[in-house]
Amino acid sequence: MSDLFSLEGRTAIVTGANTGIGQAIAVALARSGAKIAAVGRSAMNETMELVDNAARIHAIRADLSDTASLAPLVDEAVEWAGGVDILVNNAGIIRRNDALDFTEEDWDAVMDTNLKSAFFLSQAAARHMKARGRGKIINIASLLSFQGGIRIASYTASKSGLAGLTRLLACEWAPLGINVNAVAPGYVVTNNTEALRDDPVRYKAILDRIPAGHWAQPSDIAGAVVYLASDAANYVHGVVLPVDGGWLAR
Repeated sequence: MSDLFSLEGRTAIVTGANTGIGQAIAVALARSGAKIAAVGRSAMNETMELVDNAARIHAIRADLSDTASLAPLVDEAVEWAGGVDILVNNAGIIRRNDALDFTEEDWDAVMDTNLKSAFFLSQAAARHMKARGRGKIINIASLLSFQGGIRIASYTASKSGLAGLTRLLACEWAPLGINVNAVAPGYVVTNNTEALRDDPVRYKAILDRIPAGHWAQPSDIAGAVVYLASDAANYVHGVVLPVDGGWLAR
């Protein structure tokens, strides 16, 4: 049974791997046997230390809001490892403001990073995967793929769009041997949620609704990604899997 979850001999591109959920995913995939092309805008030193195997991780600096950087970073990963088997579209940003005051600049910044880049990076990776006849693409969605939220218009739109994109790509690419799925984290202790955790009223309101009784740590999300990247999920296509401590069940 353990062989179903082994990622030995496979290469994963993980975006936003320098911190938070992306870092935890990169470490978990590496510990399951994968080589990691870790993508981010800042230094990857901490992630590389956590992986603790220089031959198993390669850092790629890239600004994912610039689509011109996407195909080259996939090519770099392929050149380094000889191919790409797994793509985790994790990189994301958030902007907070009332909908009446939300700016076009903040709308475009979030949509470009969270949704547009995920599509075109998936496209670039899928071209390599198609030639190999197999691949796993995992998008990191959100509870806001199912709900509206407040003061995060572009984030909600991007994550709702990512859920739809996951289903569309699953339909198109399943015949190519490529599984496209998503994980939808609940409330996780990351930089993106710092503003919520610093607000005692919002923090308590959120915590009181989580059946598990606590916020998630980034490592709580990583296991679901390992599963979807593995052979155990070979017949899973187009799923948006909540990992939310029971939030949506309440």
